[in-house]
Amino acid sequence: MRRTAPSLEGVEAPQREATTVSEQKINQYRKRRYQALHAETEAANKRRAAGKATARDRIEMLLDGGSFVELDVFATHRARGFGMEDRKIAGDGVVAGFGEIDRKPVAVYAYDATVFGGSLGEVTAEKIVKVQELALRNRVPIIGINDSGGARIQEGVVALAGYADIFYRNVRSSGVIPQLSIIAGPCTGGAVYSPAITDFIFIVAGQGYMFITGPEVIKVVTGEAVSFDELGGGHVHNATSGVAAGVRKLLSYLPSSNNERPPFVPTTDDVERADVELQTIVPESANKPYDMREVVSRVLDGREFFEVQPFFAPNIVVGLGRLGGHVVGIVGNQPKVLAGAIDINASVKAARFIRFCDAFGIPIISFVDVPGYLPGRDQEHGGIIRHGAKLLYAYAEATVPKLTVITRKDYGGAYCVMSPKQMGADLNLAWPTAEIAVMGPEAAVNIIYKRDLVVAERGYIDDVIEPSQTRRELVRGLQLCLRKTVERPTRKHGNIPL
Repeated sequence: MRRTAPSLEGVEAPQREATTVSEQKINQYRKRRYQALHAETEAANKRRAAGKATARDRIEMLLDGGSFVELDVFATHRARGFGMEDRKIAGDGVVAGFGEIDRKPVAVYAYDATVFGGSLGEVTAEKIVKVQELALRNRVPIIGINDSGGARIQEGVVALAGYADIFYRNVRSSGVIPQLSIIAGPCTGGAVYSPAITDFIFIVAGQGYMFITGPEVIKVVTGEAVSFDELGGGHVHNATSGVAAGVRKLLSYLPSSNNERPPFVPTTDDVERADVELQTIVPESANKPYDMREVVSRVLDGREFFEVQPFFAPNIVVGLGRLGGHVVGIVGNQPKVLAGAIDINASVKAARFIRFCDAFGIPIISFVDVPGYLPGRDQEHGGIIRHGAKLLYAYAEATVPKLTVITRKDYGGAYCVMSPKQMGADLNLAWPTAEIAVMGPEAAVNIIYKRDLVVAERGYIDDVIEPSQTRRELVRGLQLCLRKTVERPTRKHGNIPL
């Protein structure tokens, strides 16, 4: 079939309206923004081809969908020399802004490894400092996602000054807003100190690592050959999988700042619930272990316990949960590891967690089964006296409600450390299996419930309870102690034995 072209006689072309100056500028802006958010650099394309998450991908995975508001999208470095004038990339190595997690506002920044290896320069630091101050000013948590090659060498001391600016804000925010760090790639040299100051660190298994001095330098200086993972990988620093989910879960227990109460969540778990399994959880033999985490989970709402640092100093257990809907911090000796004895690492781990809870108004519940401090030359030479005193100091300094349950052993100097009445605990309960003594039972004089209730009679504990009733008694005690007020002498701050 032969087609004939239609006649165009008398037909006029539609008149095209001229684009306004405003529309032209908006279109230019859209183009620039698209290019900034979808950089076509060699490093960015290589990362996409490898299927690796970008800085913005990581933020989007962490935050509620569509909630992220990015700041300083078009910021670029001001450095000169070393060819830097011709290498200006929008964003300059970090993506920063604010958004929401479970509809609660948070500030966030993520190093962009596709821009100068995520190295920190003057403008990178300025962007991070801006969101740090935004978070502190508005009293919201801040999350930093680390994947950086360290200080930008081309910018010299300016980059080092940028780190100092960041560290200073970390310290100002400490105890005021929760600070969380995610190690999603390298975090080396001076960069490690910002995460070290923050409250919680999550490491992406197989990808994140932290160390002051890299394997190459160690090889040159000491001759020691060590891999990145061996030096500072997740298994070294307490690896955590499912990082985004872990961060979101942790934040569900935390207030946005020290001006707020921890989030209350009504529970359907009966506050009067008894647990008969607790009646026999402590073995008949004092030398046999059991899992303190099992005791803890059976007491908490829904048996949900969010453990913190489970692979570091496992002879003491710390974490968060809820009791009658109220957030509580848990500290418990772990009889499964070193019989629950307190060593240097356990002291530091528990002391730091207690101080965090106290800073953010989270009541502390201690589950005690401790034979004493771990003996040995390494512990003594390593400073167990000084480090052990940190735990003692943290408990004594804390003004939040403090409740203690002694399940079995509570011997020697460890008695004085693990939140006794004399250290300001509000409610001290003991199971019938509890033994409070200067030493083990063969040398002890004051042993509870073995011969008579000496300690109970002196008021060193408030009550002896059946294990199955632990949840009920703790809920009742907590409900009263939430009204607690404590006045401290006026002072700038104490001097914890660091």
